[in-house]
Amino acid sequence: MMSVLPLLFLVGRIGATEIILLVAIFVILFGAKKIPELMRGVGRGVKEFKDAVNTDYSAEEKKEADKPEEK
Repeated sequence: MMSVLPLLFLVGRIGATEIILLVAIFVILFGAKKIPELMRGVGRGVKEFKDAVNTDYSAEEKKEADKPEEK
């Protein structure tokens, strides 16, 4: 019986041929005109995520504490 370990080792290795194949499938599915728009959206999402992770909440809390309460 064949061990699963060698198969798992091969799954993690992606070469140039696999990348070219993935890009070709991506172009076929979404079309060449839609890809820049999709990548722009992904870039914006990554940027927003990084901004949310790196936000200094202590500065925002300090600003809110300095504001007089409005009723």
